[in-house]
Amino acid sequence: MAAETDTAALQARIAALEAENDALRTETPRRRRVRGRSILAGVLLVVAILLAPIAVLGTWARVQLVDTDRFVATFAPLAEDPQVQSYIADQAMTAIDENLDIQGIVDDLADGLTQLDLPPRAENAIQLLTVPAAQGIRTLVGNAVDRVVASDAFAGIWQTTLRETHSRAVAIIQGQEGTAITLGGDGTLSIDLGVVIGNVKDHLVDSGFGFAEAIPEIQRTIPLATADSFVLIRTLYQVATAAGYWLPWVVLGLLVVGVALAVKRSRAVVAAGAGLTIAFLALLAGFGIGRQFFIGAVSPSVMPAGTAAVVFDQVTELMNATLVALTVLALLIALGAWLSGPWRPARRIRRIGQDAENTLRRTAERYGLSTGSFGAFLDRAAPALRVIVVLGAVAILFLSRPITIGGVLWTLVGVIVLLLLIEVLRRPADEPETATDAAPDAEAAATVSRPPA
Repeated sequence: MAAETDTAALQARIAALEAENDALRTETPRRRRVRGRSILAGVLLVVAILLAPIAVLGTWARVQLVDTDRFVATFAPLAEDPQVQSYIADQAMTAIDENLDIQGIVDDLADGLTQLDLPPRAENAIQLLTVPAAQGIRTLVGNAVDRVVASDAFAGIWQTTLRETHSRAVAIIQGQEGTAITLGGDGTLSIDLGVVIGNVKDHLVDSGFGFAEAIPEIQRTIPLATADSFVLIRTLYQVATAAGYWLPWVVLGLLVVGVALAVKRSRAVVAAGAGLTIAFLALLAGFGIGRQFFIGAVSPSVMPAGTAAVVFDQVTELMNATLVALTVLALLIALGAWLSGPWRPARRIRRIGQDAENTLRRTAERYGLSTGSFGAFLDRAAPALRVIVVLGAVAILFLSRPITIGGVLWTLVGVIVLLLLIEVLRRPADEPETATDAAPDAEAAATVSRPPA
């Protein structure tokens, strides 16, 4: 009898082991598929994070150089900066000195006066006045240059010139000849001084200084900046014309597909947000280092350090603002994914929020305010509505180029308001019936049970 019992137990054990073995055989392919999906999702997310800074640079180059208004808005303020004005005025005066011999003109005038048989004392006085007269004329011309460069008229000329020559912006980046602003093959960005000097000449002639007619037409350019970074900008522009518009969409697509393939999506979104934050911060740090390198490369041989800093900051202002906004956006996405994830602190925070929502909902219904069937519909559609709100916010930010911190924060406020409305207005199916809803049923029951008169 005992032998039969042992045999039955052994057979049962064997059957259990065979069933467990069959289950393991079935489970192994599924685990391999899950592992393959996770690896593919990780690769897509890593590629998206690596391409994100390139996409930002390409979009920046495209917007700065293709959009006329943005191009003018970037470079026009340089004409009103005191350091840039001082640099242009100094260079214009140097060009005038090299092409107009003021001392020679005064000496010729003095020689002509001495030939008029003037008294010796008058001749001596004329000779003594030649140097102060030349210095006075030069000071007069210098003051006129300063007034012209600092005037609103010059700022208008600067802006008009930028707008009129923007059609040749591609030629500027490609280093072609014949443009008011040129980019040389060695990375030198230059501006033609002919316009500045021509306006100084007209101003002097209109003021009654006829000698200004002797100022010749000068064909000369002065370098605004020289740096290898401008050669890099040229390369980036060539890339931007081909992929500057589409590459951000490619990055967004890789992120969406990578998160969709991930087994643990909340963890994937947190990792993607953290990776993008690091990538954008690294690019910001690179621009900070590039600024110091740029100033050191062009100063003082090309221009003063203050002027170089102003030029660099003005050109990269939009890029820095966009990177800060994208960093904030990536952090917010990572934080939102963490709050919706399986981590214990996140679950506690969600539980606190749910308790507050339930309390608010019950209080409202206690006073007769209930969303009824509409709330039940919102409860059923809540997951889809949350996804639609988030994806809509991402689409709005993506289409609003350039991305700004204000745009990110206002979009975040809109998302929070919409999500709160969904949570407050929805009516969970398992919510206990409130006194307001139960009163009609209780009254009906009492009517049925009341004995007839």
